[in-house]
Amino acid sequence: MLEPTKKPPIDIFKVICPADIAGAMKKYLREHGCQLEVTLSPEEVFPQRSPGTLLQGARYREDLTQAELAKLTGIPRRHISEMENGHRSIGKQTAKRLAQALNIDHRLLLGDIGR
Repeated sequence: MLEPTKKPPIDIFKVICPADIAGAMKKYLREHGCQLEVTLSPEEVFPQRSPGTLLQGARYREDLTQAELAKLTGIPRRHISEMENGHRSIGKQTAKRLAQALNIDHRLLLGDIGR
C-alpha cells in the first residue's frame, strides 16, 4: 500500500532589516528557492505621494536599481534620478513606460489618481 508523501514545512515570517542589506537578502533567498511577497505599496513606503516618491517606492518594491529600470524602459538613468528627486517632470508616455516596468497604474506617476 502506498503511503502519502509528506510535504516539506513552509514557514512564513517577516524580516525587518536595514535597506543597505535588504537587496542582498532578497537575492540570497531567491537563489535558495524562496518566494518573496512584498506587501508594501509605494504609498506606504513614501507617504508624501509626489510622483517622484511614488516612482521611487514602486522601483524599490520591484527591487530594481535606477540602472536596471533604465535598461527595462530605455529611459536614461539620469532622467529617472531627476524624476525621483523632483527635478524633472514625468510626461504621459514616460509614465506609461515606467508603469509597465513597475506593474503600477501610470496615472499614479502623473498625479491623476490616489490623492
